[in-house]
Amino acid sequence: MFKNILWRHRTTLLNPNPLFHHCPLPFPLHFCTNTSDSTSFAVSYLINNFGFDPQSASKLSSTYNVTFKNAQKPDSVLTFFRNYGFSDSQLRHTISKEPWLLSCNPSKRVLPKFQFFLSKGASTSDIVNIITKNPNILKASLDNKIIQAYQLIYRFLQSDKVIIDCVIRNPSFFGDARVVSNIRLLIANGVADLNIKRMLCVRSRAFQTPTRDMLKLVEELKDLGFTPSKSTFGVALLAKLSVKKTLWEEKVDAFKKWGWSAEDVLQAFRRQPHCMLTSIDKINLVMNFWVNQLGWDALALAKGPSVFSLSFEKRVLPRASVLQYLLKKGLRKKNASLTCPFVVSEKLFLDTCIKGIKESSYLLKLYEEKLNLAYTMDKTCTS
Repeated sequence: MFKNILWRHRTTLLNPNPLFHHCPLPFPLHFCTNTSDSTSFAVSYLINNFGFDPQSASKLSSTYNVTFKNAQKPDSVLTFFRNYGFSDSQLRHTISKEPWLLSCNPSKRVLPKFQFFLSKGASTSDIVNIITKNPNILKASLDNKIIQAYQLIYRFLQSDKVIIDCVIRNPSFFGDARVVSNIRLLIANGVADLNIKRMLCVRSRAFQTPTRDMLKLVEELKDLGFTPSKSTFGVALLAKLSVKKTLWEEKVDAFKKWGWSAEDVLQAFRRQPHCMLTSIDKINLVMNFWVNQLGWDALALAKGPSVFSLSFEKRVLPRASVLQYLLKKGLRKKNASLTCPFVVSEKLFLDTCIKGIKESSYLLKLYEEKLNLAYTMDKTCTS
C-alpha cells in the first residue's frame, strides 16, 4: 500500500501544469493494484491532465489500449497539438474521442495528415476545426483513404479550396470508406459527373449513406424512369436521400389535401423532383394562393411542379398578377399553360406576356410594383 501511495504521488509530480487542476485522486488506494503500471499511469494521466473521472479514464485506457509508463510521450503529443493551435478544451475533446493519440508518435501518425491538408490550402485553424469536429479522421490511412478520396473527389470539384470547404462543412467526410464506395457506385451506374458534383457541393453527407441503401435508391429511381445521365436524376437522388420516409409521406398527404392523387404526386416528382424538397409550409402557401386566391386548378401544378421551387414573393406573386389580368381581359387563351409563364426567363416573360399586349404599359407598371414590393420586404426582413 505504501508503494502505491508513493507511485500516485510521483504521477502527480510528473504533471505540474495539468490542463485541468484537480483535487487529490478520488479513487481508492487499491485502484491501481489490479492493473499494470503502464496502464495505471495512463489512467492517472487522463484523470490529472484532462479531468476525467476514474471510471471514464479506466474505460478509455482499456478500450483503446492506452499504456505508457511515464509522461514523456503523452506530454510530447500534447505539445505537438498545442503548437498547431489546439486549445485545452479542444485537446480534451480530441483525446476523449481518440485517447490512443497519447501513445502515438505524432510525427508519424498525425503530422503527415496535417501537412497534406496544409499543402491543399487549409490553414492551421481549418485543421484544428476539422480535427476537433472529427478526431476519427486521424485514424484513417493517409494513402489508402484520405488521399484516395481526395483524388477521386477532385475529379468532380476541380478545386482544392472547394474540397477543403467541403471538409470543413462536413469533417467526417474524409476517412469514411462509404464516400469512395458510393461515388464509384454512381459512376458505375452512369450517373453524370455534374450530378455527382452537385451532390458533393449541396449535400456531401449523402455519400455517407450505406452503399447497399444507395444502390437500392439508384435502382428505384431507374425503375421510376429517371435517366442517370440527366440532371433530374441527381435532384431526385438528393430528394430521396434528404427527406426521411415519414416526412416524404407527410408531403404526399399535403399534396393530396389539395386534390392530387398518389399518381399525381409521382408524376410531379418525375417531372420536377425538386418539388419533394419543398417544405410542407411552402406547398400549402403556393396551393392556397393558386386555388383559393387565383381560382385556378390545383392539378395544373402537378403538370408544372417547378412552380413550387420558385420564390413566392419575387416570382410567383408578380407574374401571377399579370396572368390574372390577361385572363380576366381575355388576352390569353384559356387552354394556354398556366405554369409555363412562371418558369421561363425574365426576358421571355416580358416579351410574351407584357410587351406584345395592348395594355403593356399598365401591365409593366403592375409587374414592377409587385417586384419592388417583394424586394423592399426582403430588405426589411434582412436588415
